[in-house]
Amino acid sequence: MQDFAGKAAFVTGGASGIGLALGRAFAEAGCRVMLADIEEPALAEVMRSLEGLGPDIRGVVCDVADPDSVERAANAAIAAFGKVHILCNNAGVGAASSIDDIPLASWRWVLDVNLMGVVHGVRAFLPHMRAHREGGHIVNTASMAGMIAAGRGFEPYSATKFAVVAMSEGLAGELQPLGIGVTVLCPGWVRTRILESRRNRQERYGRAPDVSRYPKIPDGAMEPEAVAERVLAAIRDDELYAFTHPEMRDALKERFEAILAAYDKLDSSNGALQ
Repeated sequence: MQDFAGKAAFVTGGASGIGLALGRAFAEAGCRVMLADIEEPALAEVMRSLEGLGPDIRGVVCDVADPDSVERAANAAIAAFGKVHILCNNAGVGAASSIDDIPLASWRWVLDVNLMGVVHGVRAFLPHMRAHREGGHIVNTASMAGMIAAGRGFEPYSATKFAVVAMSEGLAGELQPLGIGVTVLCPGWVRTRILESRRNRQERYGRAPDVSRYPKIPDGAMEPEAVAERVLAAIRDDELYAFTHPEMRDALKERFEAILAAYDKLDSSNGALQ
């Protein structure tokens, strides 16, 4: 997709962080934009701040963990714009604890938002994208924690992000013949409110975890606007993987080398196994 003008984009987690930066970038590139977020007051404030930006930018309250809510938000976007060409499944949360006492409710919360939120987004928009036959692009926000396990009690987060990477890889091959591209975004630390996720934890998941267990966003974390710029470039170039932090290459290489070393060991002992 080389030209964004006249296209329409739907972005979850759109009231802050990467989602808001994506919305701004799409609008500035000429897209009509629907920002979806569970945090209604923040969404309303964002809509006031974006008034007059781009050809048409709107907001809709949406809980990505609830398939009916996502379906309603998708219908609102389609009703507003006629056709949606870009889907950004960006909403995400994090919960930290020691590995032996992560509450099941926290597992369910993180899985429902980070993984099932992507599933719900694809299920809501893909039939529409197929039907309008104008192609499009799906961006799924994963993380470098989907390439290198975060650890330190963030196992639910990493598990969902690894799953989003795998899902995106599968979708890319399936959708390429339809002219629908897929990008999986894998950033490192970005200056967002991910460590304040508990503010939006739905009541059905019970008490929020103790925030004192969270690390802090490090100094020098990337700004969301830089991530958004990288995403638009990845869409234009139809890139499957969108990485943002080159300094993390060595850690990724170390993981891949460990995997290949295990295969080398298997090859060397193949005769004994037989």
